[in-house]
Amino acid sequence: MKVLVIGGGAREHALCRSLSLDPQVTALHCAPGNAGIAEVAELHPVDALDGAAVARLATELEAGLVVVGPEAPLVAGVADAVRAAGIPCFGPSREAAELEGSKAFAKDVMAGANVPTARSYVCTTPEQIDDALDAFGPPYVVKDDGLAAGKGVVVTPDLAAARAHALACGGRVVIEEFLDGPEVSLFAITDGETVLPLQPAQDFKRALDNDEGPNTGGMGAYSPLPWADPKLVDEVMETVLQPTVDELRRRGTPFSGLLYAGLAITGRGVRVIEFNARFGDPETQVVLARLKTPLAGVLLAAAEGDLAALPPLTWRDDAAVTVVIASYNYPDTPRTGDPIEGLDAVAAQDGPDAYVLHAGTRLDGGTGADGGGTVLSAGGRVLSVTATGKDLTQARERAYTALGRIRLDGSQHRTDIARAAAEAAGAAGA
Repeated sequence: MKVLVIGGGAREHALCRSLSLDPQVTALHCAPGNAGIAEVAELHPVDALDGAAVARLATELEAGLVVVGPEAPLVAGVADAVRAAGIPCFGPSREAAELEGSKAFAKDVMAGANVPTARSYVCTTPEQIDDALDAFGPPYVVKDDGLAAGKGVVVTPDLAAARAHALACGGRVVIEEFLDGPEVSLFAITDGETVLPLQPAQDFKRALDNDEGPNTGGMGAYSPLPWADPKLVDEVMETVLQPTVDELRRRGTPFSGLLYAGLAITGRGVRVIEFNARFGDPETQVVLARLKTPLAGVLLAAAEGDLAALPPLTWRDDAAVTVVIASYNYPDTPRTGDPIEGLDAVAAQDGPDAYVLHAGTRLDGGTGADGGGTVLSAGGRVLSVTATGKDLTQARERAYTALGRIRLDGSQHRTDIARAAAEAAGAAGA
């Protein structure tokens, strides 16, 4: 099978890495890709938001499966264009992707499906914003209704800051009650009827250690969650994932692709913080590191409506940790164009237990992995250093050892990814 992956971040690199190891995949393409993806897939220039262009490329490549990675192309209807060209596509339709494209739409779907979530108000005027902030009190949770690359949410005890963010969003904004308790990300692959949950992960949104600093697209993640209730996945399947898929099908907008539930484990039970319509970044990096079942067949079955015929997924016992290296001044206006050194050292000294997935990189000169070019930073989140181990302690040790070989001027990373969970698991096993 020839596979085309759309996107150019660490999520797409993780997808391409898994697909490149799948014997069912005979040719792997990515558009537009990045410097790291070029090592495992043939890259093609394309406007990822142009459905017609993506469909033309898939047709020219004779792709048997197209996988749309990022949210913006999905909300733009790229998956619809690919399917209209007669090519199986993993990713929801434009209408179904509104589950991520609009927080207000997601809240309406959850209400229809009786899915537990935070109480909220959808506001369109300054007066409504003030009333909602007053109704909930601090800490205030303010969400841009539309796509914001993972940075449209502000959680703050500062009323002035909350109000300023709400006004800056423009148009509709969702203000909701604060949900206490640890957060969990749970992915599910679905064909619109059957729902196949993956393993849960936890990510770290704040830029700095101890969950301080501004919100980001994610600074690291780990899986499994040794502290989580063993019945968590079954509970979320029953109360969140299946009802949501059923509700969307009932509305005439069936959801086929990756349904991502961001959850809070509160004192009152599981509550949905948000839905995404695609694999999350950086959680994908650790979830796919643990998936034993070859990926291509699962994605194709979802695209063709055949998930019910698949055997259960199999998973490695290993733990996985990923740590994001970000550019100077991320998440504000990150500096780009800095050379990245040490990538070869990680491959030579740490593989296969640790490896680097590229997010915001480009090749300056040369033609590929061995073309003699210099890898430069090209975005805010630049690399995801990912490692596996017998437990979280070993996985994070390997990840940080590998990270220490990489040099990027002015870069930043968190030093506490998975630390608390590893220490707690170690103490419990002592």
